[in-house]
Amino acid sequence: MALNAWLPLIVVATSLFAALGIFLLREERHTLRSAFNLSAAAIKLGLVIWMAIGVLDQVRYETRYTLIDGVSFILRADPLGIMFAGLSSVLWLFTTIYAIGYLENAPNRSRFFGFFSLCVASTVGIALAGNLFTFFLFYELLTLSTYPLVVHRGTAKSLRAGKIYLAYTLGGGAVLLLGVAALHTLVGDVEFSAGAGLRALDPALHPMLVVIFVMLIMGLGVKAALLPLHGWLPTAMVAPAPVSALLHAVAVVKAGAFGIVRVVYDVFGIEFAWQLGLLA
Repeated sequence: MALNAWLPLIVVATSLFAALGIFLLREERHTLRSAFNLSAAAIKLGLVIWMAIGVLDQVRYETRYTLIDGVSFILRADPLGIMFAGLSSVLWLFTTIYAIGYLENAPNRSRFFGFFSLCVASTVGIALAGNLFTFFLFYELLTLSTYPLVVHRGTAKSLRAGKIYLAYTLGGGAVLLLGVAALHTLVGDVEFSAGAGLRALDPALHPMLVVIFVMLIMGLGVKAALLPLHGWLPTAMVAPAPVSALLHAVAVVKAGAFGIVRVVYDVFGIEFAWQLGLLA
């Protein structure tokens, strides 16, 4: 039982500890750095598969800490989250293998792979987040951990791409924060369960819920690269090829799309969103 309560945190921490270890490695420790990368990716994938089997058997995996009254840090494995965590873990393993070869003899590999691991930790944290607060923490950590990857080459073009990336993603994060804060004011800590207690609110608050929904989708739509919020994506392609794979397939775009699914299905709920006129 105790292990079930720790396992979601362990899965996220696997990449965090890998990132810390890689950051501390000297640049010439190529073999050890590759071993760190591959072993962490393999361990994470194994743990996610273990949790996926448990979720299919209705086993509950949840890490919960109350930070202050009304605000909790929650990691929880549910079918939707474990699917995204599994996808991220599999693709992390493959992109890591590719990146090791791609960056052979390139400078600053410890910095690159450290942020690479931190990025995947953020993505899996997003996947396993059990409430909006935890989701937002990892969602913004994803922005901060991917920026150094976008500007990794240090050229004028990559630095410009990094500025555009930050302008879009931090702007989207600010809008998302407003939506999260407004929703927290109405219903308190918003856990991911269809409807999240919104149905019990006074119908007079429904117009405010519509505005909050729009803010949440707009904030998430930046990373999901929804039109017309996708301007950062083409410029970010100046980053090394493994980063492009990470942005598209593993982390950023998928995290935004996953967040939209969470909001529609697990915050508002399909039926309630339909009643509010948000779905056509």
